Amino acid sequence: MSKIHIQFTLFSAFYTPLISTMSGGFLKQEGLDFEWSVAAPGTSAVEAIENGTAQVIQSAPSQGFNSLKKGRQPVAVHFAQVNEMDGFFITGREPDPAFDWRKLEGAEVVMFKAGQPNAMFRYACHKAAIDYNKIIAITPGGADAIDAAFREGQGQYVQQQGPYPQQLELDNSGTIVAQVGPQIGPNAFSSLAASREWLATDEAVAFTRAYAKTRRYLNEVSAAEIASAQAAYFPDTDPKALEQCIDTYQKLGCWTPHVEITEQAFEVILDIFQHTGSITERYGYDQVCAKPPGL
Repeated sequence: MSKIHIQFTLFSAFYTPLISTMSGGFLKQEGLDFEWSVAAPGTSAVEAIENGTAQVIQSAPSQGFNSLKKGRQPVAVHFAQVNEMDGFFITGREPDPAFDWRKLEGAEVVMFKAGQPNAMFRYACHKAAIDYNKIIAITPGGADAIDAAFREGQGQYVQQQGPYPQQLELDNSGTIVAQVGPQIGPNAFSSLAASREWLATDEAVAFTRAYAKTRRYLNEVSAAEIASAQAAYFPDTDPKALEQCIDTYQKLGCWTPHVEITEQAFEVILDIFQHTGSITERYGYDQVCAKPPGL
């Protein structure tokens, strides 16, 4: 049985499409054994492609902009979508059925300081017609540090990916008041990437078949079944929080059945990163993305 190495940039239930290739047995069905890891803090998963320690990484098409801005071809090419919507939530201290994004102006928000989570949040504020610069940002670090800061009393609101917000609610430590995704709409948010050389292999074709089956599965079975299958990957998360998180993402529509990164979704990413000033030119789809092998 062939073995592939998978590395996550971040590990959360938002990346269930990749997790479920493992937990749902789809890789095994295609004759693929696997090992998985999470990139060390401050380290790009692309390095695992460069040094050959991983064949597939969870990443984002926007990652390719870093190389293109320096005039270099990206080492990793993005060949499949993971999420076609932003999966961050805004959680407040108290229930607020009448929440309006304008309440964020002048408020303290615990959030990501930079990178795609911040770029997306800025663009969502733009779409919501509020001034991001009027938000008092508290940026303690990564996902765990953000969660700890809010639990310790910092901020009126917090920006998080699931299942952190769902766990906050179960712990009576906050209430989800908004989702970022609907403010932006469909886009090439996160992806699977690999080297162009690996994508030409039979192993890549088998992986893609397994991944296509996984995406259909995520749209056909209940959140409870998916959560149960991958519970072992989230030992510190209440099973109910995990199920609620997966149910929300299913309803949000970020796990659409198709495997490919569409050119339309890619164009939205260009809009977002041009808006934030991260890029000053529009790159071509083929400079960053490729069609899934074998499909």
